[in-house]
Amino acid sequence: MTEATRLIVVRHGETAWNVDTRIQGQLDIGLNATGERQAQQLGEALADETVAAVYASDLSRAWNTARAVAGSLGIEVIAEPRLRERAFGQFEGRTFADIEANSPDDARRWRTRDPEFAPAGGESLIVFRERVTAVVAELSARHPGEQVVLVAHGGVMDVLYRAATGQALQAPRTWHLGNAAINRLLWTPQGLSLVGWGDIAHLG
Repeated sequence: MTEATRLIVVRHGETAWNVDTRIQGQLDIGLNATGERQAQQLGEALADETVAAVYASDLSRAWNTARAVAGSLGIEVIAEPRLRERAFGQFEGRTFADIEANSPDDARRWRTRDPEFAPAGGESLIVFRERVTAVVAELSARHPGEQVVLVAHGGVMDVLYRAATGQALQAPRTWHLGNAAINRLLWTPQGLSLVGWGDIAHLG
C-alpha cells in the first residue's frame, strides 16, 4: 500500500493586481512590497518543517514566494508550469467591475461558476480542474511518505480545496484563499483529504 504524501499548498504573496481586483490569470505579475514580506514570513514559518521538495508555478509571484520558502529550507525550487493560475484569456488585465459592465453575459456565466464556460482564449473550470488535479497527483506520487510544498495561485487552491472536501465546481465558495496562507492536505492514490486550511498566524 502506498504511503500518504503530506502536502503544504500555498497561494503566492500579495500583488498590486490582487489589491486592484484585476484578473491576473497567466500574466506574469510580480509581488508587491506586502507580498514580499508575506513570502519572508512564510519562509520563516516553514523553516523547521521536514520537506522533500518545493514545487512552484513558474509565474514570478509564485516563484518568488517559493524561493523564500526553499531558501529557509536550504533547497532549490522546482518549476512546474502546470501549477499556473487558470488561463482567463481576454479577461486577463481587466477588473471585475469592467467585466461586469462590458461583458455582462460572460460575467454572469463566470459568477455562477458555469463549469463549461471559458473566456475567449482561456480555460473552462473543467479543463482547469483536470490540469491541477493531474499534476498534483503526479507530484505527490513521487514522494510517498514525505512532505512537499506546492506554491501556486488562488484558483489552484480553490480546486484543491474542492477536491479534498468533495465540493462541486459550482458550489458557492465559503472558504478563504488568503495570500501566503498555509494549507495542509494529505494525498493517497484514492485522492486528497483536508488536514488544515487558511493558517495565517505567521502573517500577524
